[in-house]
Amino acid sequence: MNSAKTSKKLKNKLLLFLIFFFISIPLAYAAPCYGTRMPGKQTFSAGAQTYIIFKRYLENDTGKIRSTQHFFLLSYGIFDWLSLDLKGGAGNIKQHPVGSDELDYTSSFAGGYGFRLKLYDKQNLEAVFGFQHISVHPRRAYIESIKHTGVLDDWQVSFLVSRVFKKINPYLGMRWSRLDYIHWIEEDRKRNMSDRAKDLGLVLGLDIALSPNSWLNLEGQFLDGDSLACSINFEF
Repeated sequence: MNSAKTSKKLKNKLLLFLIFFFISIPLAYAAPCYGTRMPGKQTFSAGAQTYIIFKRYLENDTGKIRSTQHFFLLSYGIFDWLSLDLKGGAGNIKQHPVGSDELDYTSSFAGGYGFRLKLYDKQNLEAVFGFQHISVHPRRAYIESIKHTGVLDDWQVSFLVSRVFKKINPYLGMRWSRLDYIHWIEEDRKRNMSDRAKDLGLVLGLDIALSPNSWLNLEGQFLDGDSLACSINFEF
């Protein structure tokens, strides 16, 4: 009986994974991965996060982009193996076109959502698939009285594997990400996508237990772009 229940649970996980994966692929355009520590069933976790994009190149030689974002985090464990992740806060955009001065959009509203699906949890090893999206809507910028409006759309799908120790859980994984910079000059709108040759990135992270119900998450992302995330989290 236990074997049949385990098999059915595994099949349900795999089915949900396939559904979410194929839904996400047309979007999968980076955002922090949150790590592999997830809230338990019908349990919440909350926290505060800072996410810094140091450099991300845009396609067609349209320059590069930077951003600093600060969020309040809220996650809910629908099941022990599936969590819904939400965030809200503020962020800026600094976009440097080739051969021009940098456009500096000061901070305003930013928000995001996503989910994580635990695919494996045995013998102190965990494997987690995730999908995350962030949208940043900073204040307008003006250059010689010309109005510039910028929006950053940041998407990713990720696969992470962690080793569970007593207080420290390091994790490693890959992500497929895309960052879009939507730019209006007055009312003329153009979408600039990130360099597609650098859509695949490496993720290195660490969850550090501060108490049985709180932890610090540190995460670096490389290859597709250079970014760093840091958060403190509480489960309740």
